[in-house]
Amino acid sequence: MSMDRRFRFCPRCATELVPQDDHGHRRATCPRCGYVHYRNPVPAAGVIVLRGGDVLMVKRRFAPRPGAWCLPAGFMEYGETPGRCAVRELREETGVRARLTGLFGVYAGFDDPRSRAVLILYTAERVGGRLVPGDDAVAARYFPLGALPRAIAFAAHRRALADFRARSPARTANRRKNELDNPSS
Repeated sequence: MSMDRRFRFCPRCATELVPQDDHGHRRATCPRCGYVHYRNPVPAAGVIVLRGGDVLMVKRRFAPRPGAWCLPAGFMEYGETPGRCAVRELREETGVRARLTGLFGVYAGFDDPRSRAVLILYTAERVGGRLVPGDDAVAARYFPLGALPRAIAFAAHRRALADFRARSPARTANRRKNELDNPSS
């Protein structure tokens, strides 16, 4: 792992940082006060909201990947819980108010040029609001799970949607029916 070049000087004492080994990783370290700069992933949260069998997605307004689609999600604010972040991001990006119904999954985000992320996704049930693209979305709409847009902004969202399709009740019911109709023994 290369040293983070954004930090050249210690934020505590202003001494120039030097690369040093920290448990097998090269990290920017202050030789004067011992400060170590860790590049940790940023927590983000979002929701999977269904209407019938269709999933709610937003079309990004800003970089990275403007014009690509993604699940309603965003970075957590300081002092915010993941659940509160997910509900806030949904409301800001779509106008929809929702109640979280469960934790869906946690995904590593490696392809956002701003930072690495840990995406915490919930399932949610719509309880109000009016569907209208907001703050950093140019569009918000529901897509059938079998006909998602080609341009999905982040790999973590693509993985989550694939996992969701694989776990969807209709798919599970069809799999069970096939197992009953075609026993393997």
